[in-house]
Amino acid sequence: MSPVYPCRASVFMRYLIISDIHSNLEALQTALAAAPAHDYVLNLGDVVGYGASPNEVVEIVSGLNGPVVRGNHDKACSGIGDTFGFNAVADRAVTWTSETLSDENRDWVKQLQRGPVDIPGFTGGQMVHGSPIDEDDYLLSSAAAFEVFRDGHSPLTFYGHTHVQGGFIFRKGYVETFRPRYHTPMEEETWELPLMMEARYLINPGSIGQPRDGDWRAAFALFDSEAKKITFYRVPYPVELAQHRILTAELPEYLAVRLRAGR
Repeated sequence: MSPVYPCRASVFMRYLIISDIHSNLEALQTALAAAPAHDYVLNLGDVVGYGASPNEVVEIVSGLNGPVVRGNHDKACSGIGDTFGFNAVADRAVTWTSETLSDENRDWVKQLQRGPVDIPGFTGGQMVHGSPIDEDDYLLSSAAAFEVFRDGHSPLTFYGHTHVQGGFIFRKGYVETFRPRYHTPMEEETWELPLMMEARYLINPGSIGQPRDGDWRAAFALFDSEAKKITFYRVPYPVELAQHRILTAELPEYLAVRLRAGR
């Protein structure tokens, strides 16, 4: 088993981990404003899709310091993937986004890297949208996580796609599922996960722009390689403005309603 620690970073780094922004400008701006100091931003994909501000979001994300892997919505909206498996609402959002993106921003989305991608400055760490086995797979169960742990040797993998904050820990041959525990539905909160020497990790920072774990607040995480911990964040944002943008753009109303429900 490859341990996470002693730390395998060439130098100690603080990594801001973001994922599944889905064209939600208000959530992205709020999350970045609330984020602590960091050296790199690791973006796990689905920058666009669903929300009503794809150009504004791309322009912000493209200026951040760090790698970005592509998500399934990024592929579909930029024309290098299809909408097979998408429901009617998601398909409508893909069409609208593709038509709304500027040529320059569509080209930027189109060139995003396929995951997994190495974490800069951290030997053996990786980042991916869905799963290291398949970039479009959903890691939703301990059985799916076990396949990743069985077939790979990375001590630390960051993934997105499910819009559920938390992840999986592999230790002594067993997979443990975990979710951060918060106390309020409306305030900014954090939850810390100390990293154990003998364990390997699959970590999902949650979705900034469209959480689906029952918590509407924007979700992200910070990995501190020196402190040997990951801090998860939930941050309230002006969701009504994001909903208004969706309705004004005449996107499906459901896309606005679900933002407040966190589903």
